[in-house]
Amino acid sequence: MNQQKQNGNLIAIITMFFLFAMISFVTNLAAPFGTIWKNQYAGANTLGMMGNMMNFLAYLFMGIPAGNMLVKIGYKKTALIGMAVGFIGLLIQYFSSITGADVDVFNMGEYAIKLNFVIYLLGAFICGFCVCMLNTVVNPMLNLLGGGGNRGNQLIQAGGALNSLSGTLTPLFVGVLIGTVTPETAMSDVSPLLFIAMGVFVFSFIVILFVAIPEPHLSKSGTAKVKHPHSPLSFRHTVLGVICIFIYVGIEIGIPGTLNFYLADPSEKGAGILINGAAIGGAIAAIYWLLMLVGRLASSAISGKVSTRTQLTAVSATAIVFTLLAIFIPKSVGVNVPSFIYNPQEKTTEILTNAGVPADQVAAYIANPGSVDLTPYADNLKKEADMAPEDMVRSLETPKVPVSAFLLVLCGLCTSIMWGGIFNLAVEGLGKYTAQASGLFMMMVVGGGILPLVQQVISDAAGYMASYWLIIAMFAYVLFYGLVGCKNVNKDIPVE
Repeated sequence: MNQQKQNGNLIAIITMFFLFAMISFVTNLAAPFGTIWKNQYAGANTLGMMGNMMNFLAYLFMGIPAGNMLVKIGYKKTALIGMAVGFIGLLIQYFSSITGADVDVFNMGEYAIKLNFVIYLLGAFICGFCVCMLNTVVNPMLNLLGGGGNRGNQLIQAGGALNSLSGTLTPLFVGVLIGTVTPETAMSDVSPLLFIAMGVFVFSFIVILFVAIPEPHLSKSGTAKVKHPHSPLSFRHTVLGVICIFIYVGIEIGIPGTLNFYLADPSEKGAGILINGAAIGGAIAAIYWLLMLVGRLASSAISGKVSTRTQLTAVSATAIVFTLLAIFIPKSVGVNVPSFIYNPQEKTTEILTNAGVPADQVAAYIANPGSVDLTPYADNLKKEADMAPEDMVRSLETPKVPVSAFLLVLCGLCTSIMWGGIFNLAVEGLGKYTAQASGLFMMMVVGGGILPLVQQVISDAAGYMASYWLIIAMFAYVLFYGLVGCKNVNKDIPVE
């Protein structure tokens, strides 16, 4: 009997890990897609981050209902509904690539907002409902299957490792599909990824449909509804933890999202990478998510011996140091992009060939740029790489990525353990109030939409690196929570 229960728990754990990966896959489409919309609206970072904002805004509306769904219909049905909603959201985003580009809906300042952008935002909002429901299922389920405490945190961190792997691949794939962001870049360029995502949802739906999942919080028919004298908000450490989740998700999304915009911006305000900025930005952002994978694997290995509180305190303090260094180190201090990410001669040859330059002139230009007049191909070069003929010589230079970017990427090691750590500390000692608390946490994930948007407003006004002062302030709160705020001072409240 015990062996059968262990096998059932193992299948349930693997299923939750799979859902964790799906959450990241859908969520991390928004930021790299934003580089497309940002370019179409003349480099407006705030508009570029609106898809991400809509994705996370859905949590505000769906957090409590998702928690209630766990109680009323259970983990499995909630996950299945989430998958179906996700498919619909991705399908609507695809529609934004084939319709509405020529239809003005309203004006926002100097920008005429097109119908296709509105359709995309609607799809991102619906996808937000999907990931909210899946998140509501995954976190308490893994904590429960691990038995709470450090073991529960260990399972959440292990599942988060797959979440990070998916997050690593998503911006990388989008960056490869986009390459260099030009006036011609559109959502249709990334439609293959949307089709893949929809296919994964269909596959996931079928898998979960046939997997048995424990339903510890499912209401039994005929059982009278019990009104508890307290709620999760009766616990100080939970209230502060809810705020901490709001802030943490803003950090997790804001760091790579703004970094992606910074590296993809070829102007003096940005990193100044003229060619393949989106692809390079996607590759660097992918390293951030890869380091989150490394951090979560490391945390899952040590969580049985090192307390969650110690881990949270250490990484938040370290992240503050990394971010401070990133702000103060000049942009001119950089590292050459490896040739496997950007090969100057191969890329220049590709651009010139696609612009209609004859092969012999391409070879001559590679050997001596001053020997070939590219003026006749000016229009094609503008469409292909958003470059003037006289700027093409810069495509033969190896781009430099500022050291600041790598320091911000290193923050991925620190943020990697924060979600699981905060959740684990905030629900410790809640007992019967845990499922209800999960809904509150899901509402606060809206911070991943609001705070990065605030960061983009700062970025538009004061510059990319200046916007990271907001990140430092948020890391400081996480440090406070690890040191003081996570202590349960309400142990007198009965939770059985």
